[in-house]
Amino acid sequence: MVSRFYNDFDTAPLDEKRARRSEDEYRSAFQIDRDRILHSAAFRRLQGKTQVFHSFLIGEYDFYRSRLTHSLEVSQVGRAICGFLQTKGAPLDDAVFIDPDLVEAACLAHDLGHPPFGHTGERALHRLMEDFGGFEGNAQTLRLLTETLFGDGREGMNPTRGLLDAILKYKTLHHDASGAKNHYLYDEQERFIHFVLGGAEFPAELTPGKARNGFRSLECQIMDWADDTAYSINDLSDGIRAGFITEIKLAAWAEQQSLPGEEAGHVEFLIDAIESGKFEGRLGRSIGEHIRGCSLQPRRNFIFHHTQRYAFDLAIDEEVRRKAKLNKRIALELVFRAPKLQQLDFKAELMLERLFEALREQYIEREKPRLHLLPEPVEKSIMVAPDKCARARLVCDWLANLTDRAAFQAHQRMFDTSGGPLPDFV
Repeated sequence: MVSRFYNDFDTAPLDEKRARRSEDEYRSAFQIDRDRILHSAAFRRLQGKTQVFHSFLIGEYDFYRSRLTHSLEVSQVGRAICGFLQTKGAPLDDAVFIDPDLVEAACLAHDLGHPPFGHTGERALHRLMEDFGGFEGNAQTLRLLTETLFGDGREGMNPTRGLLDAILKYKTLHHDASGAKNHYLYDEQERFIHFVLGGAEFPAELTPGKARNGFRSLECQIMDWADDTAYSINDLSDGIRAGFITEIKLAAWAEQQSLPGEEAGHVEFLIDAIESGKFEGRLGRSIGEHIRGCSLQPRRNFIFHHTQRYAFDLAIDEEVRRKAKLNKRIALELVFRAPKLQQLDFKAELMLERLFEALREQYIEREKPRLHLLPEPVEKSIMVAPDKCARARLVCDWLANLTDRAAFQAHQRMFDTSGGPLPDFV
């Protein structure tokens, strides 16, 4: 059933000339968006990309969440939020509802652009690409959907306006980001901002940075809260199961924090859940609290008359938001900053840096490479690129697409001189 919450403005494709719908097409435009993402190689590669634990730890922590399982969990939470909001009644009803297929598509796509080794890889590529327009995970997701998802990296999926806007967490361009390490789009992606806004210009008060990046469609807000929900709870669960968070460590950490009563009570809940051995079930039930903490709040802005996607904000109960923030803080300080993971982060950053610099010498600084280090389709695209920045972006695309294991194997083939057996080709 097509929801009257949406109109032709929302379902319009990026390239009308490429839009093809057969007469017997039974899927909605948003279902087609979702299916194209779900069946893409980029989505499958998320299975080999870090969520919390690097692939170096496979076997030691064989239950760990990957970017793929995380994305599936985010999509389930996103759909559940849509269903819950509809039960609240007006302005939603059986004919006017937030499309769960659109939200699911955005949730499945939200991490497509993340490179190997999680946020460590993202920071490393941003630093290495700073002279060539930077690297940002959300911007790379946009690049995949619009330009490189299919055709050996030469064609996007022609997404709808609704989907593109639902994955655009940031609308500030790199040159306006004032040296920020993330939360921007590539300068050459400005045309996609114009597309999602229907050609409208930002009003003066939506300045680049926090104000402009905070201007998001309703579906983008749902996707972002579903993402916050999944990783603030499930990353914590993985950290507990792996032994990075124990009742003793958590109690010692809490003693140093001077937590207010509400937050101290939440820590006691976590300690009790760990001691009882039932932490996964208890944390899982708190996902329902995050869903039930959602409501709609009407808003007015320069684009709401075009689409109801900008007629409402997603409001989150403050107590629930504080719990999510505390969970993320615990995971950051007890898991992500643990020496064992920081050592692996150091290794991962070093590998990406060495790979990038080798490819920079061969493909970015030269118009014709001396050695053939990249797959033939990638190399051909680089050789016809117009300038260094374009060549660097294509090199970065290849690196960002690698799984953790593929990046490790590429580094081993190029730099390991121990004389041992070569790793499998990728």
